[in-house]
Amino acid sequence: MTVNLSRSNPEILHVEDNPGDIRLIAEGFAESVPSARLTVAVDAAAAIGLLRREGKYASAARPDLVLLDINLPGKSGLEVLAELKQDPELSSIPVVMLTSSEAAQDLQQAYALHANCYVIKPLDLDQLLQVIQSLGEFWFSVVKLPPERAIRPE
Repeated sequence: MTVNLSRSNPEILHVEDNPGDIRLIAEGFAESVPSARLTVAVDAAAAIGLLRREGKYASAARPDLVLLDINLPGKSGLEVLAELKQDPELSSIPVVMLTSSEAAQDLQQAYALHANCYVIKPLDLDQLLQVIQSLGEFWFSVVKLPPERAIRPE
């Protein structure tokens, strides 16, 4: 099923180091949100560089949504989340923690750091694809996303 989009070509930043998960998530979005552009960062440094458009990422598109794993090499996804949400230029970008961690501590910390939602990756392939389809439908046809430069409160 293809999602009826409120945004024509959504930009998604997927921060994940597991090649299998990267492939499955890409397949899920290609099927459900074919117009989405999925950019992958395999570690925290690349994610922050892409988000801040630094160095080789200077021409990177600002994502409409970030899918963020907790378990990354170097800094954790929770550390990336903290940096993103503390940056006034980036804090309005919705972040979905898409992780295999079921630890209550991770869940609580993610929400304390202002994650927009916390989704545990199902182990079953069909269930994972259904989750991706649901995420695409929710974030790109139901939710009203902020413009690239959100108005900052005075």
